[in-house]
Amino acid sequence: MLVVGCIHGNEGAGIAVTRALRRLRPPRGVDLWLLDDLNPDGYARGTRQNGRGVDLNRNWPANWKRIGQLGDLQYSGPRPLSEPETRLARALILRLRPAVTIWFHQPQAVVRAWGPSIPAARRYARLARAPFRALSWPYGTAANWQNHRFPRDASFVVELPAGPLSPGDALRYARAVVALAR
Repeated sequence: MLVVGCIHGNEGAGIAVTRALRRLRPPRGVDLWLLDDLNPDGYARGTRQNGRGVDLNRNWPANWKRIGQLGDLQYSGPRPLSEPETRLARALILRLRPAVTIWFHQPQAVVRAWGPSIPAARRYARLARAPFRALSWPYGTAANWQNHRFPRDASFVVELPAGPLSPGDALRYARAVVALAR
Protein backbone atom coordinates (compact mmCIF):
# COMPACT_ATOMS: atom_id res chain seq x y z
CA MET A 1 0.00 0.00 0.00
CA LEU A 2 1.26 3.47 -0.93
CA VAL A 3 -0.05 6.68 0.67
CA VAL A 4 0.86 10.09 -0.77
CA GLY A 5 0.20 12.95 1.64
CA CYS A 6 0.66 15.88 -0.74
CA ILE A 7 0.87 16.28 -4.53
CA HIS A 8 -0.47 19.85 -4.74
CA GLY A 9 1.69 22.19 -2.66
CA ASN A 10 -1.26 24.17 -1.34
CA GLU A 11 -3.08 20.98 -0.23
CA GLY A 12 -0.77 19.72 2.49
CA ALA A 13 -3.12 18.41 5.19
CA GLY A 14 -2.48 14.82 4.06
CA ILE A 15 1.04 15.13 5.44
CA ALA A 16 -0.50 14.96 8.92
CA VAL A 17 -2.11 11.65 7.91
CA THR A 18 1.17 10.12 6.68
CA ARG A 19 2.87 11.26 9.88
CA ALA A 20 0.09 9.72 11.98
CA LEU A 21 0.48 6.50 9.98
CA ARG A 22 4.13 6.30 11.05
CA ARG A 23 2.93 5.95 14.65
CA LEU A 24 0.54 3.09 13.83
CA ARG A 25 1.43 -0.52 13.20
CA PRO A 26 0.34 -1.82 9.79
CA PRO A 27 -1.28 -5.24 9.72
CA ARG A 28 1.09 -8.21 9.54
CA GLY A 29 2.14 -8.94 5.98
CA VAL A 30 1.34 -5.43 4.68
CA ASP A 31 4.07 -3.23 3.28
CA LEU A 32 3.01 0.36 3.93
CA TRP A 33 4.92 2.97 1.94
CA LEU A 34 4.48 6.61 2.93
CA LEU A 35 5.38 9.58 0.76
CA ASP A 36 4.72 12.72 2.77
CA ASP A 37 5.19 15.27 0.03
CA LEU A 38 5.68 14.71 -3.71
CA ASN A 39 5.80 18.47 -4.30
CA PRO A 40 8.20 20.06 -1.79
CA ASP A 41 8.79 23.16 -3.94
CA GLY A 42 5.06 23.87 -4.24
CA TYR A 43 4.50 23.10 -0.56
CA ALA A 44 7.27 25.52 0.48
CA ARG A 45 5.71 28.24 -1.71
CA GLY A 46 2.10 27.37 -0.87
CA THR A 47 1.22 26.84 -4.54
CA ARG A 48 -0.57 24.03 -6.34
CA GLN A 49 2.18 23.72 -8.94
CA ASN A 50 5.75 22.52 -8.60
CA GLY A 51 8.81 24.81 -8.84
CA ARG A 52 8.53 24.82 -12.64
CA GLY A 53 4.88 25.88 -12.61
CA VAL A 54 3.37 22.50 -13.55
CA ASP A 55 0.38 20.85 -11.87
CA LEU A 56 1.87 17.43 -11.08
CA ASN A 57 -1.57 15.84 -11.03
CA ARG A 58 -2.17 16.78 -14.66
CA ASN A 59 1.26 15.52 -15.83
CA TRP A 60 0.59 11.76 -15.96
CA PRO A 61 0.32 9.89 -19.29
CA ALA A 62 -3.18 8.35 -18.98
CA ASN A 63 -5.64 10.57 -20.86
CA TRP A 64 -3.05 13.32 -20.86
CA LYS A 65 -4.10 16.50 -22.60
CA ARG A 66 -2.31 19.81 -22.83
CA ILE A 67 -4.08 22.06 -20.33
CA GLY A 68 -3.33 25.77 -20.19
CA GLN A 69 0.06 27.36 -20.33
CA LEU A 70 2.78 28.22 -17.88
CA GLY A 71 1.22 30.33 -15.13
CA ASP A 72 -2.20 28.65 -15.34
CA LEU A 73 -3.40 26.86 -12.21
CA GLN A 74 -3.74 23.43 -13.85
CA TYR A 75 -0.96 23.73 -16.43
CA SER A 76 -0.25 20.13 -17.48
CA GLY A 77 3.31 20.75 -18.60
CA PRO A 78 4.68 20.48 -22.14
CA ARG A 79 4.24 16.69 -22.28
CA PRO A 80 3.32 13.75 -20.01
CA LEU A 81 5.96 12.94 -17.38
CA SER A 82 7.85 16.15 -18.13
CA GLU A 83 8.41 16.75 -14.42
CA PRO A 84 11.02 15.00 -12.27
CA GLU A 85 8.53 14.56 -9.41
CA THR A 86 6.05 12.76 -11.67
CA ARG A 87 8.77 10.53 -13.10
CA LEU A 88 10.00 9.71 -9.58
CA ALA A 89 6.50 8.77 -8.40
CA ARG A 90 5.91 6.70 -11.55
CA ALA A 91 9.19 4.82 -11.02
CA LEU A 92 8.27 4.18 -7.37
CA ILE A 93 4.83 2.85 -8.33
CA LEU A 94 6.27 0.62 -11.06
CA ARG A 95 8.83 -0.75 -8.58
CA LEU A 96 6.43 -1.28 -5.66
CA ARG A 97 3.32 -2.18 -7.63
CA PRO A 98 1.03 -1.27 -4.70
CA ALA A 99 -2.31 -3.04 -4.54
CA VAL A 100 -3.77 0.20 -3.13
CA THR A 101 -2.60 3.79 -3.52
CA ILE A 102 -4.25 6.69 -1.74
CA TRP A 103 -3.60 10.25 -2.94
CA PHE A 104 -4.53 12.97 -0.43
CA HIS A 105 -5.88 16.28 -1.73
CA GLN A 106 -7.99 19.17 -0.45
CA PRO A 107 -10.50 20.86 0.03
CA GLN A 108 -13.59 18.98 -1.18
CA ALA A 109 -14.08 16.71 1.87
CA VAL A 110 -14.97 13.60 -0.15
CA VAL A 111 -13.40 10.28 -1.14
CA ARG A 112 -13.57 9.87 -4.91
CA ALA A 113 -12.74 7.10 -7.33
CA TRP A 114 -13.60 5.73 -10.72
CA GLY A 115 -13.62 2.35 -12.38
CA PRO A 116 -11.97 -0.58 -10.62
CA SER A 117 -11.00 1.54 -7.61
CA ILE A 118 -14.56 2.26 -6.53
CA PRO A 119 -14.98 -0.70 -4.10
CA ALA A 120 -11.77 0.06 -2.16
CA ALA A 121 -12.48 3.79 -2.10
CA ARG A 122 -16.05 3.24 -0.95
CA ARG A 123 -14.80 1.00 1.87
CA TYR A 124 -12.16 3.56 2.87
CA ALA A 125 -14.81 6.30 2.94
CA ARG A 126 -16.96 4.19 5.26
CA LEU A 127 -13.97 3.47 7.54
CA ALA A 128 -12.96 7.16 7.61
CA ARG A 129 -16.58 8.30 8.08
CA ALA A 130 -16.34 10.44 4.95
CA PRO A 131 -18.70 10.82 1.98
CA PHE A 132 -17.94 8.92 -1.23
CA ARG A 133 -18.50 9.87 -4.87
CA ALA A 134 -17.83 7.92 -8.04
CA LEU A 135 -16.37 10.59 -10.33
CA SER A 136 -14.44 10.11 -13.56
CA TRP A 137 -10.85 11.27 -13.47
CA PRO A 138 -9.66 14.59 -14.90
CA TYR A 139 -7.04 14.49 -17.66
CA GLY A 140 -3.54 13.35 -16.73
CA THR A 141 -4.05 12.40 -13.09
CA ALA A 142 -1.98 9.95 -11.09
CA ALA A 143 -4.95 7.81 -10.03
CA ASN A 144 -6.18 7.64 -13.63
CA TRP A 145 -2.75 6.48 -14.81
CA GLN A 146 -2.61 3.79 -12.11
CA ASN A 147 -6.16 2.64 -12.88
CA HIS A 148 -5.20 2.22 -16.55
CA ARG A 149 -1.76 0.70 -15.94
CA PHE A 150 -2.87 -1.71 -13.19
CA PRO A 151 -6.61 -2.29 -13.62
CA ARG A 152 -6.78 -4.90 -10.83
CA ASP A 153 -5.29 -2.53 -8.25
CA ALA A 154 -6.97 0.42 -6.54
CA SER A 155 -5.83 4.02 -6.74
CA PHE A 156 -8.12 6.73 -5.43
CA VAL A 157 -8.27 10.24 -4.03
CA VAL A 158 -9.15 11.36 -0.54
CA GLU A 159 -10.12 15.02 -0.60
CA LEU A 160 -9.68 16.29 2.94
CA PRO A 161 -11.59 19.34 4.19
CA ALA A 162 -10.06 22.79 3.81
CA GLY A 163 -7.44 23.91 6.32
CA PRO A 164 -5.20 21.94 8.64
CA LEU A 165 -6.41 18.67 10.14
CA SER A 166 -6.80 18.32 13.87
CA PRO A 167 -4.64 15.56 15.38
CA GLY A 168 -7.81 13.55 15.98
CA ASP A 169 -8.94 13.83 12.37
CA ALA A 170 -5.46 12.94 11.07
CA LEU A 171 -5.55 9.84 13.28
CA ARG A 172 -9.06 8.93 12.04
CA TYR A 173 -7.93 9.03 8.40
CA ALA A 174 -4.74 7.12 9.29
CA ARG A 175 -6.65 4.42 11.16
CA ALA A 176 -8.92 4.04 8.14
CA VAL A 177 -5.82 3.34 6.00
CA VAL A 178 -4.70 0.61 8.43
CA ALA A 179 -8.21 -0.87 8.53
CA LEU A 180 -8.40 -0.88 4.73
CA ALA A 181 -5.07 -2.73 4.60
CA ARG A 182 -6.50 -5.61 6.64
